[in-house]
Amino acid sequence: MAPMMQGAAWRTAANGCVKVGLRCVHQPHDFGRPLKGHLEVAAILLTTWNALSRISCKDISQYNGSLLAEIVWMATHLFLLPALAIPLAVKHHDFKRCDQSGFCKRNRALADSMTEKSSPDSSPYQLDAASIKFKDGRLEGSIIKTVQDTGPVKLPLQISFLERGNLRVIIDEEKRRKGEVELRHGSVARKERYNEAGAWALTGAGLQSQKSASYKKISKDVSEVSWGPDSRFRAIIRHAPFGMEFWSGDDKQIVFNGRGFMNVEHWRPKVDKPTADENSTEEAASAPAEDESTWWEESFGGNTDSKPKGPESVAMDITFPGYGHVYGLAEHAGPLSLKQTRGGDGNYDQPYRMYNSDIFEYELDSPMTLYGSIPFMQAHKTDSTVGIFWLNAAETWVDITKSTHGGNPLTLGLSGGVVDTQTHWMSESGILDVFVMLGPTPKDLSKSYGELTGYTQLPASFSLGYHQCRWNYVSDEDVKDVDRKFDKHNIPYDVIWLDIEYTDDKQYFTWDPHTFPDPISMEQQLDETERKLVVIIDPHIKNKGGYSVDEELKSKGLAVKNKDNSIFEGWCWPGSSHWIDTFNPAARAWWKSLFTYDRFKGTMNNVWLWNDMNEPSVFNGPEITMPRDNIHHGDWEHRDVHNINGMTFHNATYHALLERKKGEVRRPFVLTRSFYAGSQRSAAMWTGDNQANWEHLAVSIPMILNQGVSGFPFGGADVGGFFGNPSKELQTRWYQAGIFYPFMRGHAHIDTRRREPYLLGEPYTSIMAKAIRLRYALFPAWYTAFHEASTDGYPIVRSQYYVHPGDEKGFAIDDQFYLGSTGLLTKPVTAEGAESVDIYLSDDENYYDYFDYTTYNGASKTHKMTAQLEKIPLLMRGGHIVPRKDRPRKSLGLMKWDPYTLVVVLDKHGEAQGTLYVDDGETFDYEQGASIHRQFTFASGELKSTNLGAKGAKTAGYLKAMKDVTVEKIIVVNAPATWSDKNEVSVAGEGIKGSVQAELIYHGAAGSKATWAVIRRPGTSIGVDWTISFPETSSPRSEL
Repeated sequence: MAPMMQGAAWRTAANGCVKVGLRCVHQPHDFGRPLKGHLEVAAILLTTWNALSRISCKDISQYNGSLLAEIVWMATHLFLLPALAIPLAVKHHDFKRCDQSGFCKRNRALADSMTEKSSPDSSPYQLDAASIKFKDGRLEGSIIKTVQDTGPVKLPLQISFLERGNLRVIIDEEKRRKGEVELRHGSVARKERYNEAGAWALTGAGLQSQKSASYKKISKDVSEVSWGPDSRFRAIIRHAPFGMEFWSGDDKQIVFNGRGFMNVEHWRPKVDKPTADENSTEEAASAPAEDESTWWEESFGGNTDSKPKGPESVAMDITFPGYGHVYGLAEHAGPLSLKQTRGGDGNYDQPYRMYNSDIFEYELDSPMTLYGSIPFMQAHKTDSTVGIFWLNAAETWVDITKSTHGGNPLTLGLSGGVVDTQTHWMSESGILDVFVMLGPTPKDLSKSYGELTGYTQLPASFSLGYHQCRWNYVSDEDVKDVDRKFDKHNIPYDVIWLDIEYTDDKQYFTWDPHTFPDPISMEQQLDETERKLVVIIDPHIKNKGGYSVDEELKSKGLAVKNKDNSIFEGWCWPGSSHWIDTFNPAARAWWKSLFTYDRFKGTMNNVWLWNDMNEPSVFNGPEITMPRDNIHHGDWEHRDVHNINGMTFHNATYHALLERKKGEVRRPFVLTRSFYAGSQRSAAMWTGDNQANWEHLAVSIPMILNQGVSGFPFGGADVGGFFGNPSKELQTRWYQAGIFYPFMRGHAHIDTRRREPYLLGEPYTSIMAKAIRLRYALFPAWYTAFHEASTDGYPIVRSQYYVHPGDEKGFAIDDQFYLGSTGLLTKPVTAEGAESVDIYLSDDENYYDYFDYTTYNGASKTHKMTAQLEKIPLLMRGGHIVPRKDRPRKSLGLMKWDPYTLVVVLDKHGEAQGTLYVDDGETFDYEQGASIHRQFTFASGELKSTNLGAKGAKTAGYLKAMKDVTVEKIIVVNAPATWSDKNEVSVAGEGIKGSVQAELIYHGAAGSKATWAVIRRPGTSIGVDWTISFPETSSPRSEL
């Protein structure tokens, strides 16, 4: 939710701070006195022109006619009415560009200098050969940085050679590590470089060094380490200047410091330079002085960062030779294939920034930072995929450039020439900690990254349904009414949400006694149809006397502190607020206690959580966040941990929900806005405060695809757009696209019209309802895709390059995608008035329209599909078997015992395969074998179901409970013509004596529509082995 002053949010203002947009117009003491008149307030408002452009007359009028509202209304109308017509957009002056960020500007300048020299040999870093030690797959040594005037700086180096073709490079700074530095301003901050990011981001798996790795010295200035299967991976280490090359077989894949941009800003004391004597006749030194203007303090937007440790950035250039495309670096609102960032036609002029921020109405096609950061990048070419994981929690910028050699420089690899992608990574603080992954496929990288940072938590099944939200449902009766109307219009949904207005005066863990006097009855009504409620709780705690949560936070010393080591006070939705420090184990333990049913009164076990504003958003802070010199648990500065902050909060909430009641363990659902590498273990995410326009609908697709590439695939965008009112056509098309988001939630701003699907009228309501029902029918396919993500790290929705890594034509396609391994391919309509889409088919296989089986041939062809408003462009790829459930219900919970339909889509050879994963969807019993995991194959005229699951203590009991859940129908698309005169199939398997016959109904081809057949009531249980024998075919080829 954006930091706007809307509706009830205005009421908060009178408690302390007039919160206009992102600004506090007055400090708290100002409203301790009477206002002196209309002109005073008008003058105040005029000084906040930028913020006022975000206020509507409606917002102000909602303040119940109070004097303050009347004054603001009058001032707005008298003086600022023209401003209200200005389109809302991101305020660039609230957020830094690279040239306004001291360390980014310095590192870019260094890169420019090294590029101008055209040689990395002047890089001042050298690996001391005498310091090298190698044992059990780990190399240790010291890099010496040559510094004029002050002498050498020692940088400890550690390289661990891991399994899967991975390795880890860590570079620290000895003086800071030993604490042999002095901090300025009497700061209590830690002296070391921050080295605990891995404690939050990594699971501990995949970190074991490969003891069989071998080391040899190639020459006095070059060392080599070989590791991996058959020693096919090699690291060539150049000593002077220090650099590394990583090889797979005979191919160089990745290069460190090949351009000489490596930089570790070492500690140095601040030396006050004497004031220049104007009367002196001595000539000044000719050598240009180093720019120290942002070394010791840095100001932006009226805030000054005290920087007690001085400059401490780390940077490295990383080149991908022969790779023309790079992906990842979530979260940004731009194309999947990342753009160049050093200017030029169609390129950005700013690096990709990762500094989790509350961005108001973010712009599109931009490298500007958003709410979350995952510093993981994949580089891809036709025969290889490699990756980099830059493990640093501080503000980070990444420059990307490309160079072409050996051919036409305009082709960028599509024909002739070789493209090298060159990247430059820069972080404000911390150690240099980088993982290298040598693939060689996109799936290999997903698995490697997932092993390191954790796989997506297998979610509760309800969370895959449709979520209905807005800021805000105004009362418990309003919620009940919405619930009833969904049922009246036969629209399934699983979760309804409450934004901040449900609380009593913005005090979390409370209910507004006037509008939500009986939350239990509301939750009980939802529970009747197995629906859930999600409520919002943010990390800012209202600073109010008598509010027990804040009193405990302060008395127990669990809040974030300012640079003076006193409790930090900032401004957010409640006005004056304090922030829980979830880096502190004691704070996390206390947080758990707040969610128990006796503490958070009015909640049942069908209530789950939404963590917003956890970047953290601080309305009166620099760049709308916390000062960088704030102090967290362990005396780490906020600058060191900023990008991890949100993850520590949603992790704390996740674990709190696990322990609400002893003996009641259910899979928690937590939605987070801010995230980092590892967030996938405990939360879902959404793309934040988007807008109700076609451009935001379109960009949501590459953003969500990039979440999958970046290892956090459980994501979605606000369906319909958060800000503004979508047209009926836009909202309908957005629902048709949104059913293919892993997380599907309709959400809207408090100042928008109500837009529940049943309100739009016909034909729109029916079209949206049909789309939602399609998502529910495909729930078995969705849940199976989530299971793959939870075990292998694969994206839930997959881009063209990921599914067809050898087809270069698809590497930049990011407006169509596949659902898991199902072969379902969709291209949502994202243009106003469009009645068709052009869909690209890579492989030489037939694809079939999901609804009418129209045939489209692949082999690098683009087809035009008709897509009138009621039509969803959705294809089935030959060779796949798609599980689904065809009986419409009110919620996913009510579908648990429904039978299955299998859609068998035969390929050109008459074969197909697919998988299905099932468990109870709410407990962790699957960890003890309480699940069904089946492999379906069709070959040689037989459809078989075989077991993929591992047995455990609870396997037998679960299979017994599921024995009556059957396959009620099988549809075979591209059915052989030889079946045309047959009317039955033979069914055999567990629980069937001998074999039985099931009805077969054959449908011939009609124009471009494929043949298809239906097997009715085969009677097979979903959880056991069985075989269905079809009529013999004279040829595996279909008539198409």
